[in-house]
Amino acid sequence: MPKHRKPSRKSPQKTSVGAFLRRPAVQLGMVAVVALVVYLLVAASGGAGGGLSSTISVNEAYSMYQNGAFVLDVRTVDEWNEYHAPGTTLIPLDQLASRVDEVPRDRPIVVVCRSGNRSDEGRDILLDAGFTQVTSMDGGLNEWRTKGYPIEP
Repeated sequence: MPKHRKPSRKSPQKTSVGAFLRRPAVQLGMVAVVALVVYLLVAASGGAGGGLSSTISVNEAYSMYQNGAFVLDVRTVDEWNEYHAPGTTLIPLDQLASRVDEVPRDRPIVVVCRSGNRSDEGRDILLDAGFTQVTSMDGGLNEWRTKGYPIEP
């Protein structure tokens, strides 16, 4: 009479941590977590501008101006000659990429233009060149002048 055998139960295979971490789904999940953490850190710091918001109001820009920020005007020479904020620096937008070495890296930078559109482009040029504390002024020098902040012809 044949012996009755119990079905064998193999113990479940133990997976090492290293093998687990090499699974594509796990790797993708870890990449997603790292990306989320980086995103949250950048968002918490105010964006890519090293703690500065990507854009600020005219009032905030004036406060930074009074506290020694470098204010970069990216309008044309003709616009600059019509009026500009005293103590600011003109580098027209179409020249900025080739003249970034004229902009200090050790101070916060506020990029301004007439209405606020070109200043965003100027900010992005500086960020792409490795500047970290750069922002753009919404409303431009038109609003600056309307609010009664200093200008000179």
